[in-house]
Amino acid sequence: MEIQNTEIRIEIEKVLQTCRQYLNEDGGDIELVEIENDGTIRIRYTGTCKICPLSMMTLRGGIERMILNSVPFVRRVELVN
Repeated sequence: MEIQNTEIRIEIEKVLQTCRQYLNEDGGDIELVEIENDGTIRIRYTGTCKICPLSMMTLRGGIERMILNSVPFVRRVELVN
């Protein structure tokens, strides 16, 4: 399971790196906090993304969709502070 978790983390980080390009343009960023066995991952916004009123739209409509399409293990993306 540890190897799989590492492989999953690498795949998620690849997607997040793509997202970072756009978030960084506005002074924000995103980090992977946790991967649960049930396919839920937790991420955290940093920088200006933490206070952006559109952050949930960005999460659901952009970041989560990209991760779900790219990493079959992931079932849900949750935001933590």
